[in-house]
Amino acid sequence: MEGDSGADASEISGNGGILKEPENLLPIANVGRLMKQILPANAKISKEAKETMQECASEFIGFVTGEASEKCRRDARRTVTGDDLCSALESLGFDDFAGPLRRYLCKYREQEEDEQKVNKSEERRRLRWVMNPNDAVSVNFIRA
Repeated sequence: MEGDSGADASEISGNGGILKEPENLLPIANVGRLMKQILPANAKISKEAKETMQECASEFIGFVTGEASEKCRRDARRTVTGDDLCSALESLGFDDFAGPLRRYLCKYREQEEDEQKVNKSEERRRLRWVMNPNDAVSVNFIRA
């Protein structure tokens, strides 16, 4: 297209380079917190280091999500799932990340299923059957 600079709508030009718009980046406080958790307690992290990691992590997430989204589009689906992200990691050559993520996803789903079973069981216990004294046929559920 004539006059197209090559930058997409999520990028702005400035200082001779292309900078990402802030809404496309992970929150810098969260990035800094994650970095602090990994580093020794007495380590200092410069603002530049946090910003660099913020850009790298945001780019990586966008890269993997874009690949997963493309697969969903090819499969005529609109929802990206955890399995799609794992497949995207594998297709992009990040097999070392895909395996642990698949195991985590499996454990997460098991835990969600267990919690749903517990919630259903608790709900059944809270429901009581009460006969309507005026109508022997009707039964009402009330919460205890």
